[in-house]
This record gives sequence, C-alpha cells and structure tokens, in this order.
Amino acid sequence: MTAIKHALQRDIFTPNDERLLSIVNVCKAGKKKKNCFLCATVTTERPVQVKVVKVKKSDKGDFYKRQIAWALRDLAVVDAKDAIKENPEFDLHFEKIYKWVASSTAEKNAFISCIWKLNQRYLRKKIDFVNVSSQLLEESVPSGENQSVTGGDEEAVDEYQELNAREEQDIEIMMEGCEYAISNAEAFAERLSRELQVLDGANIQSIMASEKQVNILMKLLDEALKEVDQIELKLSSYEEMLQSVKEQMDQISESNHLIHLSNTNNVKLLSEIEFLVNHMDLAKGHIKALQEGDLSSSRGIEACTNAADALLQCMNVALRPGHDMLLAVEQQQQRFSDLRENFARRLASHLNNVFVQQGHDQSSTLAQHSVELTLPNHHPFHRDLLRYAKLMEWLKSTDYRKYEGLTKNYMDYLSRLYEREIKDFFEVAKIKMTGTTKESKKFGLHGSSGKLTGSTSSLNKLSVQSSGNRRSQSSSLLDMGNMSASDLDVADRTKFDKIFEQVLSELEPLCLAEQDFISKFFKLQQHQSMPGTVTEAEDTDGGTLSRQHNAGTPLPVSSEKDMIRQMMIKIFRCIEPELNNLIALGDKIDSFNSLYMLVKMSHHVWTAQNVDPASFLSTTLGNVLVTVKRNFDKCISNQIRQMEEVKISKKSKVGILPFVAEFEEFAGLAESIFKNAERRGDLDKAYTKLIRGVFVNVEKVANESQKTPRDVVMMENFHHIFATLSRLKISCLEAEKKEAKQKYTDHLQSYVIYSLGQPLEKLNHFFEGVEARVAQGIREEEVSYQLAFNKQELRKVIKEYPGKEVKKGLDNLYKKVDKHLCEEENLLQVVWHSMQDEFIRQYKHFEGLIARCYPGSGVTMEFTIQDILDYCSSIAQSH
Repeated sequence: MTAIKHALQRDIFTPNDERLLSIVNVCKAGKKKKNCFLCATVTTERPVQVKVVKVKKSDKGDFYKRQIAWALRDLAVVDAKDAIKENPEFDLHFEKIYKWVASSTAEKNAFISCIWKLNQRYLRKKIDFVNVSSQLLEESVPSGENQSVTGGDEEAVDEYQELNAREEQDIEIMMEGCEYAISNAEAFAERLSRELQVLDGANIQSIMASEKQVNILMKLLDEALKEVDQIELKLSSYEEMLQSVKEQMDQISESNHLIHLSNTNNVKLLSEIEFLVNHMDLAKGHIKALQEGDLSSSRGIEACTNAADALLQCMNVALRPGHDMLLAVEQQQQRFSDLRENFARRLASHLNNVFVQQGHDQSSTLAQHSVELTLPNHHPFHRDLLRYAKLMEWLKSTDYRKYEGLTKNYMDYLSRLYEREIKDFFEVAKIKMTGTTKESKKFGLHGSSGKLTGSTSSLNKLSVQSSGNRRSQSSSLLDMGNMSASDLDVADRTKFDKIFEQVLSELEPLCLAEQDFISKFFKLQQHQSMPGTVTEAEDTDGGTLSRQHNAGTPLPVSSEKDMIRQMMIKIFRCIEPELNNLIALGDKIDSFNSLYMLVKMSHHVWTAQNVDPASFLSTTLGNVLVTVKRNFDKCISNQIRQMEEVKISKKSKVGILPFVAEFEEFAGLAESIFKNAERRGDLDKAYTKLIRGVFVNVEKVANESQKTPRDVVMMENFHHIFATLSRLKISCLEAEKKEAKQKYTDHLQSYVIYSLGQPLEKLNHFFEGVEARVAQGIREEEVSYQLAFNKQELRKVIKEYPGKEVKKGLDNLYKKVDKHLCEEENLLQVVWHSMQDEFIRQYKHFEGLIARCYPGSGVTMEFTIQDILDYCSSIAQSH
C-alpha cells in the first residue's frame, strides 16, 4: 500500500500541488470486481483545500488516472454502518449517497479517522459521523508532540520544509566563500560554529550595553500600563452610560411600536367608517324624492329613478365581516327597508292608477274607429308608460310581489280594452265583407260576440244578396252553405281579399308593438330565467300568470320569453276566436275565399316566424292557419264530392260538364292568387286531387250518358281540360295534361271510325267479306271466283253508292255529328275534318282491294277522292 501511495503522490497529486494524506482500496457495493482508490488530499498552497479523490487504474493497467474529485466541504454524512462490529462497508453522502466496500476494515477506519481530523482542522462546517467508533474520533494532537494527522507518514511530511528562493541564494553565497564546504564539511561546520559564537557574544554585549534603554523601556511600559488602567476605567463608565442609554432606547422603541399600532388601528377604523358612510349614506334629496317625489312629471320620474337606484346600491352593498353586528348599520338597513317598502307601495299604486286612466282615455277614442277598418294606436300610451321602465326594473329586483301584482293588473285592464277594440274592429270587417250595415245583425251577425247566429237560410239570403246574380245551385260544384261560389264576380273576391289583408295588416303591428312594449316596460329581456322559479302553464280561460307557493316568493316562470308569451295570450285572448269567426264568415260567403285566406295567412305566418318563431303572433297566426288550411281542404273535398253527385239530363246532350268548367274557373283563380305564394305546395296537392276527380267523373258521366255518345263526352271534356292546362301551364299537372290530350285523341279517333261506317254500310260489309276470305287463305286474285264476291256482285254494290248518294250520306252524317257535339267546345270542324280524312283512307283501302283482288276488271268507284273533298267542303259550308 505504501508503494501505491508514493506512486499516486508522484504521478497524480504532485503535478497538481497536492499532498496525499490517506488512501483506501474500495469497490462499489455489489460490484466487487471494479476496485479503485479513495484518496484524502490537501493543497500545498493557501488557502488549503481538502478533497476526496477517486483514482482507478487505466484499462491497460500500467498507470493510474484521476476519475472524480469531491470537495470535503460538500460531504454531509460519513456512515460506517456499524460502530461495534468490524464491517468494511461505509457510505459517503455528497450530493448523492455513494456506497463503498473497503478491502479491509483497518484501511476503512484509517481513512475515516483521517477525514475526521481534516474536518476538525480545516472546516467550519462539521461533518456528521454515523456509526463510527468513538476511538476513531479523537482530538487533534498538539503541534509540539511527535504526532500528526495520520501518524508517521504525515510527521515526516510536516518536518520537511523546502527552502525559499532567498534562503537558497544566501546558502549559495556562503558556500561560494568556503570552497571547501563540500569537500570538508566538518571544517565548514566548525567555522560556522565559531562564527555563531562570535555573533552570540556580540548579541550579549549589545544587550548589556542597552540595559539603560531597557530600564527606560520598562518604565515606559509601566506608565503605559497605568494609562491602560485609566482608559479601562473610563471605558467602564462609558459602558455603564451606554447601558442606561440602551434601556432608554428600548423604552422609546416600545413606545414607538405602540404609537404605530395605535395609528394603524385608527387608519383601519377610519377606513371602515368611510366605507360605511360612503356606501350606506343616502342623500337627503334622494330620501325626499322617494317619500314625496312627483311620479306624474318627467322630472319627478327621473328624480325618483335616480333615488331608487341609489337606495338599491345602498341596500346591496357587500358588508365586510362584522359590519352586520353594528347597531348603526342595522338601523340604517331598517331605514332603507322602510323607504323601499313605502316607495314600492306608492309606485305600485300610481302605476295602477295610470293603467286605469290610460284605459279610460283609450276607450274614449274608440268611437272614431268604429266606422273605419283600423285599430286604435296605442303608441302614446306606451310612450307615456315607458318613462316608468327603469322604476319597473327596480321594483322587479326589490319587491317581486308588487311587480307581479302590477303585471296582473296591467293584463286585466289591457285585456278588456283590447277585447272591446278588436271585437269592434272585426264587426266592421264583417260588415264590409257582407256589404251590409249594422242592421244586418237581425240576420244573425253579431260583431261584439264574433259569432254567426240565426238561421242558415237568413245567412244564405244575406250572402246571396251581397254577391249579385249567380247560376243555379244544381250547376255549381263549389257550392257551400247553399251559396254559389263560382258565380261571384271578381270585384267581390278582390274586395274580400283586401279586407282580409287589411285585418291581418292591422293586427300584426298591434301585436308586435304591444309585445315590444311589454318586454321593455316589464324588463323581460334582461335574464333568461327568474331565480327560484318553476314553469306553470296558463289556464285555458286566460288565468293568472303564475301561482305563488307563499307570499313574496317570485312565481314559477320558465323563461322571460315564456312570460311575454303568457302575457300576450291573456291580453289578446280574443284575437284567435275572432279570426276564426271571420274565416268562417268568409268561407260561408264564398268557398273560394279559402284560397285568398290561405295565401295571406301563410305569408303573415312566414313573416312572423322570421322575426320570432316562438312569439305570440307567430303561434296565434299558425293556429289560425291550421283552420284556414282545414277549410281549404274541406273546399277541395266538397268539390270532389259534388263531382260524384252530378246528375246529367237524359233529354239533352251533355256537352262540357259543369265540374270541368268549374275546375277551369278554380285553376284560373288559384293561379292568380297563388302566384309567388309560400304555400304553393298545398295548391299542387289540391290540383292533383281535383284533376283525378275530374278524370274519374268525366268517364263516369260518359259511361252513363244516353243521349250523347260516350266518345263525344270524353272527347269534348278532355279537349277542354287539355286546353285549360295548356293555357295555365301548371307545372305539377304536366302528366295529366299529356293524359288529357291522349284521351281526347283516342276518343276522337274512336268516334270518327264508329260514325263513318254507316254511310257506306253495304260496301263496308262487302269488303269485310273479301278480307275475311283472304284471311282464310284464299289468294287475293282468286277472290273474284267466289260466287258471293265475283265481279258482278262488286259492280252491284258499287252501283248502290253513286256520288249523289255518298253526298247525301255524308250530309246526314254531318247533321248527326252536329247534334252530338256542343257549341261551347267548337269541335265540329275538327271532327268533320278527321272524318273526311278517315273516309279518304277507307276509299283508298277499297281501291287497293279492288286493284289486288279484281285485277283487269276495270271496276272502279263511281266517285273519286276529289269528289269526296268537294262533298265535305260543300256540306260544311252549307251548314
């Protein structure tokens, strides 16, 4: 180990100006194979730095290398594991814990002992030695004894001291003066000894010669000691004086602390008082306004509003802990509460009076609107009340019970006022629709109740008188309530449309203005829901807005929008029944009015839903629209039902069926009404139902017709339907238009073929027999050899139809066709021209058969195609 120590000193530490004091051979716990050395070193330069260095052999094993170094001051704990038993393990706690196993316990103990001594000698911070034997932790040895930090090895190191540069220079000079100093050391030493003795003698003589100065020096020292004693006495007196001053300063410091504490408390107290005064002091002007302020003038309302806001701020101030225990605060809060209660009572009473007065003032203006189809304007009423909007908001947040009472009173007063206005308004609308005066009430029209009473016959009589001349009821398929709707002139329908549109145009701004006023006046736009409330539906008869569980508790309402809607329902509860009654009257007057009402009502519903889908106006108009749509569907159903019930006279020709003409009237009117309408889809569905009903019932009537041939009925009516659909260009009925054209064409052809066989009956029978023989397999050129179809028989049949007879037969055919066809559709020339073409086709067919079956016979018809054209033209011109 000594050799290793010297090698390490020489190779590693001497180049770094360090001395190696102790070494231990260790390995990491759990890794026995990798040995290294822990070295305790100090630097040779001051200040001395103590380190623990880890040294290990190189991988080749021929030299040592320094791996890591820790400063001893960073060592916190040395743990020897066991203070009694021998144990080679120990731990060093630097920034982390390093666990080591020494090669022997003696080396471990020597290393720990060295660490302890270095700690005692060089470090102010003491290292904590744990589980270390007390024998190892011994005190440092005094410098005069032959002991050192690490025993003999360190003693030799401590005794050796290198010469400095000056000492080396002096020795060299001295040795240069004695050349034999090296060759004769004894003579050199003897000379040095003699010179030393001479120097000692000179020193003694010098000392003895300076005895007098020594005595003087001693005397001066004695005097200095006396001065020192006097100074110490003065210092003692000064210390006593300073001690008293210290006590006084302590007292002054304590007094200053108490004064500072008192000032701090006073500042805090002043802050609390200022807080209470600033936040809980209501100005006298505000108190006077709350107690005596004029609620009828604008200035008074403004003063009361400002005072109410100030009172609310004082009452809602967030008190600090402990404020509520102060009697003054409690009294002030009670005063505020009394002011709030009295002002809330005064405000509620005044607003109730305003509601009543406004209701009376508004009622006085109803007379001027009684003869006009307009509703009274409530804008001045709303404008005057909106001055109290902020006070209503204050009342809502401070006394919800009174706020709710005002809400209920407002609804009660306004519902009665609006009911009178709206019923009188609808009375005027009904009178204008029927074209009668108020004396018509004897027929059953009561505007105030909004209902149609009296006998049906009286109403029918009234309606017929107001609508002018009409066709007979039997010819109308759109008759409802025994009134002919199809004969109403356009002016009457336009008049109804304008009146109905004016009714809706008057109601819509009225409802929107009232809803806007309610939301602003009652402050129902501020919050989504009232705190602590639950929704409860309103009764069907417009019952109370809400029900209280106990006095003073805000009533359950789901949201502000629901509350607005409930108020609007109660205020305008008469609108929906009055609209339904007006719709019923319009439907009684003319079932076609349901088309106007459907379009107008749909447009207004669409407009209202764009503004607010959940508003009262949107909901109410939507409900009424359902009734209008139901009447419209009922009108369509009645038309189809009356198509099925139509009866045709057996003695006269059919012509254009009434329901076909009525469909044309309905479609023409509907297209003009539903142009660019939102509910076009409803009309398209109605078209589909009606046209299918028309098709089915035309065929039904054609099958039942006795006077007119079935093909004529089908041809004329489907031609009329096709013309109507072509003119109106209804996109949803394109398929039906094509079907009508096909039916018209098919039945025209059928009628022409059926009718043409009669004028040349024998000739037709003859050639039918010829074709039958050919069909049986007889060759065409051999047909002339048949006894019944030889040339003589052919000439005999042809002679029966000379040109004169053909013209006579065609003339009779024309007359017959003229009897079958009606004048309205004007199809005679079309049918006659088709018959002419068909006759020519048959003529050519006969000629072809003659040429093929009787070749070379020279048999020809006694009239030509040109003769046929001349006959048909002259017959048509003669009639």
